[in-house]
Amino acid sequence: MSLATVLGWRRLAPGLALAGVLAIAAGSVSKLHGGPLPLYALLFGMAFHHLSRELRTRPGIEFCARDVLRLGAGLLGARVTATQIAALGWGAALWVVGAVLGTLLLALWLGPRLGLSRAQSTLAGGAVAICGASAALALSAVLPPERKGDRYTLTVVIGITVVSTASMILYPLIARALHLSPAQAGLFLGGSIHDVAQAVGAGLTLGSETATFATVVKLFRVALLVLVVLAVSLAFKRARDEAQAGRAAERGAARPPLVPWFLWLFVALVALNSSGMADPRWLDALAELSRGCLVMAMAALGVKTSFRDVARAGWQPLLLIVTETLWLAGVMLAGAWWLLGAP
Repeated sequence: MSLATVLGWRRLAPGLALAGVLAIAAGSVSKLHGGPLPLYALLFGMAFHHLSRELRTRPGIEFCARDVLRLGAGLLGARVTATQIAALGWGAALWVVGAVLGTLLLALWLGPRLGLSRAQSTLAGGAVAICGASAALALSAVLPPERKGDRYTLTVVIGITVVSTASMILYPLIARALHLSPAQAGLFLGGSIHDVAQAVGAGLTLGSETATFATVVKLFRVALLVLVVLAVSLAFKRARDEAQAGRAAERGAARPPLVPWFLWLFVALVALNSSGMADPRWLDALAELSRGCLVMAMAALGVKTSFRDVARAGWQPLLLIVTETLWLAGVMLAGAWWLLGAP
């Protein structure tokens, strides 16, 4: 290992350690008292916002919010297999794809009418359509950088985490009140709750059969992440290149590739997981590593953003997220009735 590499890692160490400690603290509080882990990580990070300007911690915080985030998004592929997708069936799979596409189109239509940019609308739409905070972080890695980009990303992550938590509590009550079958409830919960763990938890409140179906549907939505991120990368290629060309020229670096490296990692892990050749213990470890990386990235984003910054983001992102969430819930409930029969 060269001296430059050692010095580089030494420069990142304080910020990495800070993000790691905040992630561990958030995990401990979440286990002891319940509640959404991503939200704890963000709030803990925001409490240390003053360290974002500290020369010793800033490089590591930036590294977490950028590279560790991408690694966590790529490692999400360890959760998905082709068998899970095939078990869903063509009808339900196509319905979920249509719901995801409809949610993105709704965001692109409604966002500008609320005063949001196309990139901001895409970020919120993809987060609601795919897998909440994880999708928001993955999409932020391929969208063109904006002056208030980190602040907006953090606002979306906080908003979608709160909405997903409320959905985890309310949606099983709706499924029970409508007397949905386990398959219907699983399609509804897995197709409309944003976070994977919360979708599974909501399904477990209605029984193991519902939880199994909800998990399969939710993981299929996660599998769509690679397609959505690739489409967004293509759509915003020119704007991203223009924003990053100057920086790349200053550093003497090449322009970023059209397909980000973490998408290749995602696809490779899905293929490996589907082949049955990998040790399940290693895949479970990679899934946990993905979770840890994303929590560290959320803590780093929190450090980079103050409570005042979030307050300045306005009500528009939250209104967009709530509207999309209600739309997605309605579409998936209609799909449960139409595909699997009225309860």
